[in-house]
Amino acid sequence: MNFNTKYLPILIFSTLALGVVLGGMLNFPNTADYLVKNNSKSKLNKLIDFIDNEYVDDVNTDSIVNLTVDNILAQLDPHSVYIAPSDQQEVMESMKGNFVGIGVNFYMYKDSVAVIKPVADGPSAKAGIKAGDRILYADKTKLFGRKLPTDSLYSKLKGTVGSDIELTIYRKSEGKKIKVKIKRDIIPLKSVDVALLLGNKTGYIKINRFAETTYTEFMEGLSKIKQQGAKSLIIDVRDNGGGYMEEAIAIADELLADKQLIVFTKNKNGNIDKTFATAKGNFEKGNVFVLINENSASASEILAGAVQDNDRGTIVGRRSFGKGLVQREMDFADGSAVRLTIARYYTPTGRSIQKPYSKGNEAYFKESEARYGNGELYEKDSIKVTDTIKFKTKKGKIVYGGGGIVPDVFVPLEVEHGNESTVYLLQSGIVGNFVFEQLDKNRSVFKGLSFEQFQTKMNATDLYFNAFQKFIIGNGLDLNFDKSKALVKRYLTAEFARQLYGESYYYEIVLPEDAMVKRVLNQK
Repeated sequence: MNFNTKYLPILIFSTLALGVVLGGMLNFPNTADYLVKNNSKSKLNKLIDFIDNEYVDDVNTDSIVNLTVDNILAQLDPHSVYIAPSDQQEVMESMKGNFVGIGVNFYMYKDSVAVIKPVADGPSAKAGIKAGDRILYADKTKLFGRKLPTDSLYSKLKGTVGSDIELTIYRKSEGKKIKVKIKRDIIPLKSVDVALLLGNKTGYIKINRFAETTYTEFMEGLSKIKQQGAKSLIIDVRDNGGGYMEEAIAIADELLADKQLIVFTKNKNGNIDKTFATAKGNFEKGNVFVLINENSASASEILAGAVQDNDRGTIVGRRSFGKGLVQREMDFADGSAVRLTIARYYTPTGRSIQKPYSKGNEAYFKESEARYGNGELYEKDSIKVTDTIKFKTKKGKIVYGGGGIVPDVFVPLEVEHGNESTVYLLQSGIVGNFVFEQLDKNRSVFKGLSFEQFQTKMNATDLYFNAFQKFIIGNGLDLNFDKSKALVKRYLTAEFARQLYGESYYYEIVLPEDAMVKRVLNQK
């Protein structure tokens, strides 16, 4: 695994999901009649035919069409995008909330497929696959020593429900090869990472995206923490780039009283579609806090805006991304799709939180980077909004449009100005890879430890902190963690806990010292 500092901006913003999948189809007129009536569209089709039939060299006209589509959409807005057939399946699975496979978390370590952890109760776990196992063969297909791309690996391990696959495994801890037969099954892709109780009466639910199953997962989590005694609720949508608008609306409905406005949309013809809360509602009383940051976008902002504008709760964190456009996805016969912006959405007070994009897509996306330089991630007074775009809630609170949701309670980044990369690095996949490699060297040092004993062991040593610093430098990233030692150790310990004990243990370590969570708990 080799990194270079020039890729650091990509790493920093890797958690930001910029597209929103809303599904549905537009009704186009009959294609033949439509082309006759529109010369420009007819011209494009004829040009492709000319190239296909007359051009002197062989040309892949599919690639030309794809390029043309990309260029056309680039003239519209930053969120009208083309999705190639090779990407569409992965996108659909992510938003559907499941896929069919063997149920392992893995990555290419050196020249082999290393199992980080089998999915709990999944096919691989039931078949006896363990963390640290190497998958050498999938049936008769060799997987090691080939540097296969991730999509190729997925295609070898996925399949249809109930289909069999034989894996040849090398188990390093026992120094032997074994063959394991696995029956593929549906593997959930959770959009709610965790639902747990903080203290005696504060529930916490972390939503990583809004997929088809998010509302159901949210309600399961809410039911659990209410049974445990939760009277207040923290909904964490930090780094949640959005997804299905309907799922965010359904969650807002559980928090708001009957007939309160959740959101409304307006299309090019000026038609307005309003969505109101219904009589149902599983958490209409009790304090609500929504955690947001600069990477919270789209459906996350719909939820936060509904809570803020209805004076239902407190928005905590930093200004959100600022995406107030609604997309509809249309599929093509070749498996590709286009997401086209069909409307703008507005929060209940009537504000659009869409930030400007008139200067082009590059400037639009770089606006998020600019927040690091202008100081707004450290001081609320540095947040720049258009003063004329002010709105009032029913209780008279001033809220702003024109560029994201401005929080009621501002919480700065946990590192010094200039050290922002550390925060995002700690939440990236690099930490997981480092921890796996450390465990792979000597997993037995943690064998038999209770979670409490594990925490004591990790708190008493700087071994992994020092190793991580060397690991980062060795991979070409010029970062010094001395000023963020406590933060780095916390995230390293949390990742060790996740791989050794499970997802919820990660949050048990991270949340008690999380700046936003502490702010909520201290102000209640």
